[in-house]
Amino acid sequence: MMLMAALLMMTAAYAHLRLPRFTAGAKKLALARTVLVLTGIGFGLVSAAGYADDPVRTLLAILIGFGAVHAPAAIILLVKQAREAGKS
Repeated sequence: MMLMAALLMMTAAYAHLRLPRFTAGAKKLALARTVLVLTGIGFGLVSAAGYADDPVRTLLAILIGFGAVHAPAAIILLVKQAREAGKS
């Protein structure tokens, strides 16, 4: 569980680091980041509900949920980088 949390947090970091390169405009960038963060927190909290009795597992579930939301965005940004796509 700890390894999965670490991997998915790196995925979230990658998505946030690459967003400016492929997002046109500060407002669109802020919106994309806000949606990702709020959705990630929500998904993480829902995922953690099953581990309420263990604080370590609760935290790991939150991190895994947060990172899982960012995985599709990271994959899309990776593909855009491979295609040398411009900002959208």
